Amino acid sequence: MIDSVMLEGAKSTGVAAAFNCSEILSYMGGLDSEQKQLIKKLVNFHMKVGKRTKVRAIVYKTFHRPARTEGDVIKLMVDAVDNIKPICKVEKVRVAGTIYDVPGIVARDRQQTLAIRWILEAAFKRLMSYRISLEKCSFDEILDAYRKWGISRNKRENLHRLASANRCFAHFRWW
Repeated sequence: MIDSVMLEGAKSTGVAAAFNCSEILSYMGGLDSEQKQLIKKLVNFHMKVGKRTKVRAIVYKTFHRPARTEGDVIKLMVDAVDNIKPICKVEKVRVAGTIYDVPGIVARDRQQTLAIRWILEAAFKRLMSYRISLEKCSFDEILDAYRKWGISRNKRENLHRLASANRCFAHFRWW
């Protein structure tokens, strides 16, 4: 099913898709290593079946949408990921036969990974409910994350709310 979605999103195939991707990215200029890593993670998380060229075309078309409306596309994506990054997490710990939700701190790499994953999950939810293109769904979710609202931002807020509600069990955090 995902493969058909990816085929629908990227109408061109093979070399033509790669050419369009490089053409789209040519206006972005030089990227630093952190921004390149973010784009790589986004492509790798998007890819489900192994069609990297088609997924790159989808991701770059997604970046091409805000380029028409916003100034710097990569800065928009970085800010959107920063707005979605979770600071704390909740782990289940069993103590004396009782399971507690114990809050903890999320590592920096894990924060970025979770943020990208949540944005893409929200984009796929939009795709299933609204039946529009994957580029449009991804663009809408990135824009919502940048504006600090949307499905992925609600997921972050729910996680933080759960961690703050269970902060009284923080003394069980001995790992």
